[in-house]
Amino acid sequence: MIAQVETKTYTAQEYLEAEVNSVDRHEFINGEIILMAGGTPNHNEITSILNAILRVSLKGKPYSIFASDQRLWVPQLNNYTYPDVMVVAKPIELQSGRTDTITNPVLIAEVLSKGTRAYDRDDKFAAYRSIPSFQEYLLIDQYRLRVEQYSKTDANKWIFSEYSCAGDRLMLTSVQVEIAIADLYENIEFCE
Repeated sequence: MIAQVETKTYTAQEYLEAEVNSVDRHEFINGEIILMAGGTPNHNEITSILNAILRVSLKGKPYSIFASDQRLWVPQLNNYTYPDVMVVAKPIELQSGRTDTITNPVLIAEVLSKGTRAYDRDDKFAAYRSIPSFQEYLLIDQYRLRVEQYSKTDANKWIFSEYSCAGDRLMLTSVQVEIAIADLYENIEFCE
């Protein structure tokens, strides 16, 4: 007989208190506190490139751009995540009683890793879709040239587009920014 290991369930308040004092970042999903793994050089480079493209393209426009360390609250599920890149319309809306947790993303991008790609496509995307302000989702592969784009067209309606050629150009519908796929993957060396 195999013994079952019981997973401790935490409250959101317990998570937030621990997270404020933690050196590491954690997500909070369904009462479970999950340590976030460190990124690979490709993951960090792609995140940095996308952040730079968005920062330059949206200069002077009513948006804030965040990369990796900004916590997002998903109210309907009471989950907390740290998207790789997040564009937020100004004024920034914070979770009531918090100064460090955003609630109004317009665009979220996740750079896929082997361990999280299924979660990012399925459960995480479903959670993000419950946020009223959320309009666009990018899934960027770090192991090959491939970007998946999901753009909201109406309540419960999303259009899927895929880009896998260096010559492709991606038009972000939520913030009206065009990105050359070759620029997004500049100097990235692919290896599994």
